[in-house]
Amino acid sequence: MRTLEDIYEEYDFLDGDERYRLLIELGRELEEMPEALKTDATLVRGCSAQVWVYPTGETDKLHFLADSNAAITKGIVALVISAVQDKPAGEVAQMDIADALAPFDLKNQLSSNRTQGIPNMIALVQEHAARLASA
Repeated sequence: MRTLEDIYEEYDFLDGDERYRLLIELGRELEEMPEALKTDATLVRGCSAQVWVYPTGETDKLHFLADSNAAITKGIVALVISAVQDKPAGEVAQMDIADALAPFDLKNQLSSNRTQGIPNMIALVQEHAARLASA
């Protein structure tokens, strides 16, 4: 998975429709999430599309599987995951993920329906990280 910094370098050079295509491409690059993991327990609430996030990995190296039934939303999930993928739980628990995503200006690039679930995605990732870090 690409780093958030690498993604932003490319994103910054693109315009509207090209940015959509990049988000769709990022979603396609996500590691395959088995259908069996797409359950009510892994469903992120508050998203206009269905989004599933499943944490794996250990305290020293968090790893997430994610998927969505909508291409753009899947790309947004990929952005959130790229900010935290394979980082230590303690670091992720303390990160300002919203601030890390701020340069992408998603609220002004995408409709509110597409971005409304981002805080819930971030909360799910950070709650998991905090549980592991405090264990």
